[in-house]
Amino acid sequence: MIKHRVFFQFCLLALYLFPNPAASQETLQPEASVIQKHIAFLAADRMKGRGTGSRGLKKAARYIERQFRSYGLPPAGTRKYRQPFLARVTKVKVKDSIRNASNIIGFLDNGAPYTIVIGAHYDHLGKGHQGSSRHPSPEGLIHNGADDNASGVAGLLELARYFSGNEVTEPYNFLFIAFSAEELGLLGSKHFTAHPTLPLENIHFMLNMDMIGRYNPDRGLGIGGYGTSDKWPEIFEGLTSGIRFFTDNAGSGGSDHGSFYAKNIPVLFFHTGGHPDYHMPSDDPEKIEAEAEAGIISLGIQIIENAMKLDKLPFTEAE
Repeated sequence: MIKHRVFFQFCLLALYLFPNPAASQETLQPEASVIQKHIAFLAADRMKGRGTGSRGLKKAARYIERQFRSYGLPPAGTRKYRQPFLARVTKVKVKDSIRNASNIIGFLDNGAPYTIVIGAHYDHLGKGHQGSSRHPSPEGLIHNGADDNASGVAGLLELARYFSGNEVTEPYNFLFIAFSAEELGLLGSKHFTAHPTLPLENIHFMLNMDMIGRYNPDRGLGIGGYGTSDKWPEIFEGLTSGIRFFTDNAGSGGSDHGSFYAKNIPVLFFHTGGHPDYHMPSDDPEKIEAEAEAGIISLGIQIIENAMKLDKLPFTEAE
């Protein structure tokens, strides 16, 4: 009996000193339940639609900061995790044309010369007063933005959790950015690329996730930016996934990757497509396909890991 107890204690000590890497990686894989938790918080009615400059968006910012902190990511903004800026609204007509906003930025420093940027915007349309709503009478209606873009933020956080916790020193650093004021004209990403917290010439590529929560297998996941580097076809070779996807060459477009493409940085853009709830008060958390989103994020991990096998990607102007 004593021998058995000693052997058991030895096994526990061995597990502590020599953890199973495969088991560790398994626990880090994207999880539908974690995705649902993030989206349920960010797209709850109490967040009032996360309009730029609103209390709800400030709550969302604090939530993202807490997640970054829990993953051990040091802040990389100009004020700890935050990169404050004035959102001067020009895209849509609103009463208050200047609003306080902040990008939220965490850094995974692997001591590498180049960095991969992962981004998603965390703002939405608020209570229908800032324009862009497709509802005929949007004023006063909470636009929760579960797909647009709490789903993308959940993807950002899951990638941050994976790469910060996988006990591997990758050959590239990671900069995780939650952009503000995207709905007002890509203002957060434009501010970052105009005032970067690391040199733009040191960016390997930028991956943007905007609306990845409503996967339809008949359509598949759209991956834009395929034409922004001649190395993407090589990186995409041999991908294995239950997620159907198709590629598009364009590097510009109506989301934050366009700001990086304009600076001659290779980009990718994940998007599951439009739907009747787009920019409507009905874009609610219960409509998210969390299991499919976990598969999309896993596909993103494969692409990122393939890209890390290559030198810094050359930029190509997309046709």
